[in-house]
Amino acid sequence: MDGNLAIVGYGLSAIGPGIGIGLIFAAYINGVARQPEARGMLQSIAILGFALAEALAIFGIALAFVFS
Repeated sequence: MDGNLAIVGYGLSAIGPGIGIGLIFAAYINGVARQPEARGMLQSIAILGFALAEALAIFGIALAFVFS
């Protein structure tokens, strides 16, 4: 088997941020459906949560390249 185990590790670690982003936007859609007037406040919180979850994935791929 040729290759590097760091890339497999990144593939497994990308599952977490993917699930997190899905949960963030599911909660956002649920909140807007329940209370449409709070859309502006919920949207900024959802975008911040998306950015933080995506930063974990970017950090993971950076470490995969560093340790490979």
